Amino acid sequence: MPLDLYANHLFNTPLITPLLRGISIVILKIAGWKARGEELGHQRFVLIGAPHTSNWDFPLMLMVVLKLRLRVFWMGKHTLFPFPFGWLMKWLGGIPIDRSASHNVVNETVRQYKKNNDLVVLIPPEGTRSKVEKWRSGFYHIANLAKVPILLGYVDASKKEAGFADFFTPTGDVDGDMKKIREFYAEKKGLRAENS
Repeated sequence: MPLDLYANHLFNTPLITPLLRGISIVILKIAGWKARGEELGHQRFVLIGAPHTSNWDFPLMLMVVLKLRLRVFWMGKHTLFPFPFGWLMKWLGGIPIDRSASHNVVNETVRQYKKNNDLVVLIPPEGTRSKVEKWRSGFYHIANLAKVPILLGYVDASKKEAGFADFFTPTGDVDGDMKKIREFYAEKKGLRAENS
């Protein structure tokens, strides 16, 4: 996962990024969606996004991220990066993850945080669009080991809003912290409510 290769991607490409930001703002307005959150100066944290219930979550969050001027990398299944479209997905900030292989994604991501003063990695904790009872904890371990906070990103279709709420600082108590994080998302409704 050599992030050094991603010097230019969707969120920091001259001319293209401002153009796409403007388009995103217009589309969100027309669709009646509000982007919640503040523009952030120092960007060094793990960003999680939930509930993840539909393929439309991805373009929706891309538009919100563009509007709020975040520079984000995101993790996705390696099957989302097929030839000849893999380069496009990487330009969109994607990092292919092969879940069937025994790659040490947590340690490699922590290493990237140590190498980069500014780094935001978006990780969907549910790991799938289907309804799940137990979240994956990789995002938590990355934040805890890298000593960076977790920014709680969300979609709430019931209010037609998406964005970022509070920062959560891991304490090392995985079970207790995961319970508190899940409580924040308890009332949020995804685009497909049956999967929330």
